[in-house]
Amino acid sequence: MEKDLLSDIKQTTKSNNVSVESFLQKRDEGYPLIDVRSPAEYEKGHIPGAVNIPLFNNEERALIGTLYFKRGKEDAVSRSLEVIGPKLKDFATKGISLAENQEILVYCWRGGMRSSSMAWLFETIGLKTSVLTGGYKSYRHYIHNYLSYPFSFIVIGGMTGSGKTELLTELNRQGYPVVNLEKLASHKGSVFGAIGEPDQPTNEHFENLLFENMFLLDKEKPVFIEDESISIGSLFIPKPFHQRMLECPLLNLIVPHEERIERLVNIYTCVEKKVLIHALGKIEKRLGTENTRRAIGLICRDNFDEAVFIVLHYYDKIYYRTMQNLHKGEKTINLEFRNADLAERSQQIIACLTYEKLL
Repeated sequence: MEKDLLSDIKQTTKSNNVSVESFLQKRDEGYPLIDVRSPAEYEKGHIPGAVNIPLFNNEERALIGTLYFKRGKEDAVSRSLEVIGPKLKDFATKGISLAENQEILVYCWRGGMRSSSMAWLFETIGLKTSVLTGGYKSYRHYIHNYLSYPFSFIVIGGMTGSGKTELLTELNRQGYPVVNLEKLASHKGSVFGAIGEPDQPTNEHFENLLFENMFLLDKEKPVFIEDESISIGSLFIPKPFHQRMLECPLLNLIVPHEERIERLVNIYTCVEKKVLIHALGKIEKRLGTENTRRAIGLICRDNFDEAVFIVLHYYDKIYYRTMQNLHKGEKTINLEFRNADLAERSQQIIACLTYEKLL
């Protein structure tokens, strides 16, 4: 019976396998996307938009994997069917509730038995089901190749507190293509960068989110992106992608020092003082013991402007050194802002880039 069932599963799903491109196109058309891997696999990274309906929970997956290794495929399949059997009704109910148009997308790790089994069930209850050829593994391979493409970037740089993220948001609002790396990474990039942000995704899922952002854009048009080191908090930008950023034109924004201090005070003083003091401790060796002590004292006395002034001296040196050593692009353009209005600043950026024939 088990062999017959396996044969039915393979036969049912054989003609429903689709490529990564077709799979993502169907998802973007609104078809529900089901990840049948274990919760631990899903949490590490998944195709954005996917709902996790695990065929096996974490413990079951480990048990069946061990059984397969020690006693072979037949015993592992037999045990799998025992585990899955009581769950079939629940799987079917969830599938029906998600597939409003009677069509559904399914993937597992390699596009093997887990996705085929769920596809067989969905097909049996009348849902047209597409399975990702090669599974999540093929999706990961696809995005690594995609993120190695020589994109055309306009890199928005500037000293800490220059309002780069706000300008990217404004440019995006005006319809220009933008990638906000800090938003994708849930981190603002410095030792204070986690303040006010949700937990960072895994590095794997960060790459997935970055790909999804880029996938929606025209690869041949310049994309605005903020200047970043290769690491953002605990995450790392893919090397080929970051290398391309370093090769593209850099627009270095020059903003009044007082404005930068005011912006940073507004952003980072929304938490308890002990959080700021803890973050300062992480850069004490580079900031210097005396400067760190002074900055802590100023924070304790609510003198945030002076504390930020001390810390900015350290970050400004880092940024200047990074710009000198890493950016080898064909152009570095310094742009000094004449007023504080975001819309006017974005227009100034566009006018400058148009003049330089970069847009």
